[in-house]
Amino acid sequence: MPEQTDCNCHKTKERSEKEYKDLINRLSRIEGQVRGIRGMVERDVYCIDILVQVAAVNAALNSFNKKLLANHIKTCVAKDIQEGREDAVDELVATLQKLMK
Repeated sequence: MPEQTDCNCHKTKERSEKEYKDLINRLSRIEGQVRGIRGMVERDVYCIDILVQVAAVNAALNSFNKKLLANHIKTCVAKDIQEGREDAVDELVATLQKLMK
């Protein structure tokens, strides 16, 4: 879980196998849901039925965000604060503001 830098311009993060698999599985399910919605549009399914499925995808993305954010706070932010990098809190606040639009 240590943060690494590539060419000092982009941060990366090593994830545990469990965290990686959980995130990938969530994204795969969301991908399948989005493909399903596309199929519904292609089949001229009733608008309300499509909207219900879009709401389900939004909920799944929100759940993904919550999981990823919790992992980020527990690992990256905590590590940065321990190392004295106080701008980590500012970065977190800016990220939360973007997520809460």
